[in-house]
Amino acid sequence: MNKDLQLSIIDISLFLVYVAALIAIAYWVSRERDGHDKDSKDYFLAGNSLPWWAVGASLIAANISAEQIIGMSGSGYAIGLAIASYEWMAAITLIVVGKYFLPIYFKRQIYTMPQFLEERYDARVKTTLAIFWLGVYVFVNLTSVLWLGALAVNTATGIDMLYGMIFLGAFSVAYSLYGGLKAVALTDIIQVVVLILGGVILSYICLDLIGAGRGVFSGVMTLMDQAPGKFNMILERDHPHYVSLPGISVLVGGMWVMNLSYWGFNQYIIQRTLAAKSLEEGQRGITFAAYLKLLMPIIVVLPGIAAVLLAPELDRPDQAYPTMMQLMPEGVKGLVFAALVAAIVSSLGSMTNSIATIFTIDLYSSVKPGATEKHYVRVGRWVSLGALVAAMICAKPLLGNFDQAFQYIQEFTGFFTPGIVALFLLGMFWKRATANAALVAAVGSAVLSLAFKLLFPELPFIDRVGVVFIGCLILPILVVIWEQAGEHRNSVDLADIKFTTSRSYNAHCVSVSLILAAFYVTWW
Repeated sequence: MNKDLQLSIIDISLFLVYVAALIAIAYWVSRERDGHDKDSKDYFLAGNSLPWWAVGASLIAANISAEQIIGMSGSGYAIGLAIASYEWMAAITLIVVGKYFLPIYFKRQIYTMPQFLEERYDARVKTTLAIFWLGVYVFVNLTSVLWLGALAVNTATGIDMLYGMIFLGAFSVAYSLYGGLKAVALTDIIQVVVLILGGVILSYICLDLIGAGRGVFSGVMTLMDQAPGKFNMILERDHPHYVSLPGISVLVGGMWVMNLSYWGFNQYIIQRTLAAKSLEEGQRGITFAAYLKLLMPIIVVLPGIAAVLLAPELDRPDQAYPTMMQLMPEGVKGLVFAALVAAIVSSLGSMTNSIATIFTIDLYSSVKPGATEKHYVRVGRWVSLGALVAAMICAKPLLGNFDQAFQYIQEFTGFFTPGIVALFLLGMFWKRATANAALVAAVGSAVLSLAFKLLFPELPFIDRVGVVFIGCLILPILVVIWEQAGEHRNSVDLADIKFTTSRSYNAHCVSVSLILAAFYVTWW
């Protein structure tokens, strides 16, 4: 199989039209009425004007990027359908976030996660976590998206990795730097449509090839018959990849902690819901995103599993998705390639905007208060650009030697997420939680994770996350008892929060849960 995708003139033309159209639409939706300049609320939170469909689409577009498409397809190739637990469990997590976390954020008019920590605890907690998140977003998230995105472009077209990263970064800057979150969120509906359409077409053609032209159903049956081990959702202890997805723990253990951290307390994800027109509109967007998450394994995992039969001799699992793109007919290749690039640049735009938001609102404005709104927006744009350049420089040294980058990202973030989830949950739902207790949870998470990693290296990282999370709940409680602290002066008044949700939201919750249960029963 040739390394290069050999895009035709039709494919290239289709892709270039998509690029030009997206940039033009981004500038059109970002325009301001006469006499009005963008202020920080417009740039970082889209002026709290996003409708539910933009919220839901933007959540998925921010989430589904190179690390999901390339990384999860690679894990699908190596592990199988079990890796879809990250997608399917995220659907039910979104429902929880919409019902229990979003009402608190809206009631307290939260713009950023560090802002919540400062209002609930103190400036020390805010600054500590803000610096941590900036480091993770630049040196883990941005680098992974750029590196895996460039790998996809390289495998598909033969373009050098460096030039691929420069192209992806320049594209994301061209459509997102001027308009900020509004440009990103309102164009994300286009990105998601292209992503889903291209992904479904790719999966269809792969399955049809496996079924020898007899259709998708025949392809699925053939794939399940010839690669049965790839369709086990719950891995047994003797499975070679049990350490990555340790059996029942994906349903009741540390994966909940990972998902709650990502979907509930992660700035570049939750920022979309905070920009919604209202709480109800944000919750509608979350249910829309939950249904899309149930669909995602068809787009990101199935091509990787199909590659087990169609390209069994790959050098690296992360080459599975780009290699499957080579099977596409002329014209469709351009659409699938556009879908892949859409996922990459939408995540880059989302991440750089959130980096700029945290830096400008939570750190820079404290150092230089009282500056003009125009100044803060300008600083945000320069920070976005600087973050991209830094990620490009660091991408190869950090990720160049990993076969399954998605698993690496999950394990690295797993060192810190138990403490983050613990301090947020305690801050929201326990009135006695103090700033010192929150700092102990944050620091304790890294210390305990490292200790378990060194002392019990055979312990699966998802199980380690669950155990460390329990420790990160116990340690702050002991600190509060030692401090003899009463109710914190900044505690959340839960009696003043409306947790009741609409009938439609509750119906969607039941629907998502039943679909999820059906998936696990089918492929247990």
